[in-house]
Amino acid sequence: MDMIHVRAVSPPDLTDRIVALLAADPCVLNLIVQPGAARNPDGDSVACDVLSGAANRVLDGLREASLDRRGSLVVETVDMAFPGRAEENGRRALGPLAFAPVWEQVEARIRDEARYPPSFYLYLVVAGLIGSVGIVTNSQILIVAAMVVGPEYGAIVSVALGLDRGDRPTVRRGLRALGTGFLLTIAVTFLFSLLIRGFGFESHAFRAGLRPVSDLINTPNFFSFAVATLAGVVGIVSLTEARTSALLGVFISVTTIPAAAAIAVSVAFTSWQEAWGSLVQLLVNIVVLILVGAASLRAQRAIWRRIERRRGA
Repeated sequence: MDMIHVRAVSPPDLTDRIVALLAADPCVLNLIVQPGAARNPDGDSVACDVLSGAANRVLDGLREASLDRRGSLVVETVDMAFPGRAEENGRRALGPLAFAPVWEQVEARIRDEARYPPSFYLYLVVAGLIGSVGIVTNSQILIVAAMVVGPEYGAIVSVALGLDRGDRPTVRRGLRALGTGFLLTIAVTFLFSLLIRGFGFESHAFRAGLRPVSDLINTPNFFSFAVATLAGVVGIVSLTEARTSALLGVFISVTTIPAAAAIAVSVAFTSWQEAWGSLVQLLVNIVVLILVGAASLRAQRAIWRRIERRRGA
């Protein structure tokens, strides 16, 4: 994202301060002020475009002026803009900060995934069922499909953000959603696996003990930690930079839904050692993703703050 659009409603007694703050910043473009034009809340309408590298300081300044509490503040992403001389001057002033993430938007994207309607649990259950079919048929394609369908990464990242921000309610909600969702997924997938076993729908290779897909899932090792760590770092970076293609790669790297499906299938087929290994795999991935996600968020903030301090020095 190169630019954001800010729309605000300012109480008349704050407008001069807000306009002065915005007008003094070379990275604020297309500033428009319409006194008395806004309703609900009533006040002066103020709009401008801000280069994304300067958005954090601009939004911080508006909040320090209490505009978010006394008026209204809306931030939108600008999909396309034709650069002019003012924008070019602003980019030169920003330097490397031109690539800084807008933290308010990053956190808004994460918070948007921290809602757990019934569809969240439905997606988890469906993903678990697809994963169970992939296991009993030794189909890696179906395992990948289950990874893509599963919505659990949004909850994992919201817990990481909660840890980073010290927001205990967010952490509790996320962990509760993950616990409830995975227990429900395992229970439904277990019943489905019993049906598969009862009717003999599993593949001949699976019945004969040739289970390369489930063996890969239920044997946690060093690589389980390594992949979960790398996926956690890339997932946070892709969220901060809004790179959906990289985020999709994270979805199909994380062994959470396949592990939950493997627990259910292993219990249904009385493979207790495989069930234990799958449980360990599930817990390892969830814990590592949360901790690495929280650490990555904190590290990125620290890095960009240091760059900003150097630019201001």
